Amino acid sequence: MIYITRKEHFNAAHRMYREEWSEEKNAEVFGKCANPNWHGHNYNLFVTIKGEISYATGYLMDLKELKVIIHEYVVDKLDHKNLNKDVDFMQGKMASTELLCIEIFNQLKAPIEANAGVQLHSVKLYETENNYAEYFGE
Repeated sequence: MIYITRKEHFNAAHRMYREEWSEEKNAEVFGKCANPNWHGHNYNLFVTIKGEISYATGYLMDLKELKVIIHEYVVDKLDHKNLNKDVDFMQGKMASTELLCIEIFNQLKAPIEANAGVQLHSVKLYETENNYAEYFGE
């Protein structure tokens, strides 16, 4: 079994808040992330796939194809967007890094695994250089 990781990048804005809470409660729970004027991050996304190498090609999967899938299903939908308002797969969900990471995994699983013998192993999403979430589909 081999593991291959593709790194991508996108920029997006979001706000951490609950509409049913007061501004004071949101500020208490979410701090600066509850800013009513939103805030943004330069996200780094790592998508790891696994499987057996095809000895005919020497690849697990053509990484150009993996890049196309990641862009079509994730990066093009997220880059320079407002996660709370513009992203279909985040509608009605808190725009935390943790939930965004899970939803990215969910977006990528089927199109990646449509390639014979390839499995989506994990998605790692860096919100800052110090903070990231990683999801294995569990």
